[in-house]
Amino acid sequence: MDTPDGEWGQPTTGQPYFFLSYAHTPPWGSGGGDPDHWVHLLYRDLCNHIMALTDLPAGADVGFIDREMGSGVGWPRKLSENLANCRVFVPLLSPRYFSSEMCGRELYAFNERLLHAKAAGGQDVSAIVPALWTRVDFAQLPDSIRHIHLDRTTFGDRYATNGIYGLIKLSRLRDEYEETVLALAQRIVQVAEESPLMPGRPRDYESTPSAFRPRGKEPRRIHLTVAAPTRDTVPGDRDPRPYGEDAQDWNPYHSESTRPLPALAEELIRSLDYRITVSSFDDEDTDGPAVPDGDEEGKTGHPRILLVDRWTLTDEARRRRLKEFDARSQPWVSAIVPWNRADLQCHGEEGQRLTAEFERTLPLTLERGRHTDCRIAVNGVPTLKAFTDVLPSVVAHTTRQYLKHAEAHPPPGPHVPRPRLMGPIQPPYPEGGPDHGGEAR
Repeated sequence: MDTPDGEWGQPTTGQPYFFLSYAHTPPWGSGGGDPDHWVHLLYRDLCNHIMALTDLPAGADVGFIDREMGSGVGWPRKLSENLANCRVFVPLLSPRYFSSEMCGRELYAFNERLLHAKAAGGQDVSAIVPALWTRVDFAQLPDSIRHIHLDRTTFGDRYATNGIYGLIKLSRLRDEYEETVLALAQRIVQVAEESPLMPGRPRDYESTPSAFRPRGKEPRRIHLTVAAPTRDTVPGDRDPRPYGEDAQDWNPYHSESTRPLPALAEELIRSLDYRITVSSFDDEDTDGPAVPDGDEEGKTGHPRILLVDRWTLTDEARRRRLKEFDARSQPWVSAIVPWNRADLQCHGEEGQRLTAEFERTLPLTLERGRHTDCRIAVNGVPTLKAFTDVLPSVVAHTTRQYLKHAEAHPPPGPHVPRPRLMGPIQPPYPEGGPDHGGEAR
């Protein structure tokens, strides 16, 4: 398989074994000490163990932690380069970790790199080795991290109860700290050598979304609808390679990826801490999929993204249903239109005809998309890299539109009318008394 745009290189000796991702603890009081001193001690111990466990030469890049960077404008670039080159990502999990936007960006960037590697090579590379820094309530884990295996049994009960921070702080648990850190270093080396991960292209840090929803927010939901032909319904003169038995098998970037695009999009959206459902347009009513039970926000439907292939317009019935869909679509329905620049049929005479037909079929949806900062989504997404770059922006825009426009419904049960004031408020107590009457402020 050809490597797209030189995105994936060859392993180099400059690859750090691990990237230690942690939530910075804010200082308090007047002590003046470094609140992250113990994290840096853990990092030093891990580096020492990895040097002993491998044949790395002196001066090699063993690991990376953002403490190693000096202040200045270059630190986002340095951070992104190490996320793109490290062999293993080690998140130090704690309640503070899940509320850190910086940690969320680091996790998302590395997870996106894993998905690209999986798409390019077809193998599921598992290069995330999480560690407990403090005790974590596993019922409260974000959806974006639940797929990551967290080994609690290997390191013992005290590790699960206290985390590495507890082990390092309690002198009576010093031996358990040493055993835990050695085992963690051994695991990092094992994963790095058994599941080699190619370097990726550094991602712009400032535009990288977080893998965690804002603190205190309810779980976020979104629906992905796939409108694409199948191998049996595509026109006879169309290259059948992008298609399968179902619309969800559609793989428009087949020269770059071995995976269907809807599956990759589903994983990428889930890594943004969304609960996602996926369906084929052929299996839906024009109004869309049924709303699942348990909609916490009490609003009509969910934010929705239409992933559409222009070649689906060659079928008259689909074209008619898409036109009906467009006429009824709400502001929180967005479209993404993969249009592979390497697919010569997309740019020939038939491709130009389909582009014009597409404008007539989905005029409202396309016009809304062109008034956003992610207009490439509806104008035609030319590469897999461009798709994974624009997808988070479309998700964020669609969610904002849903929160802005969707109608909220009251919870089920009898309607209790609000009391109305029929005249001027007459406070029963003098000013400053225990009750001023009237509406609560």
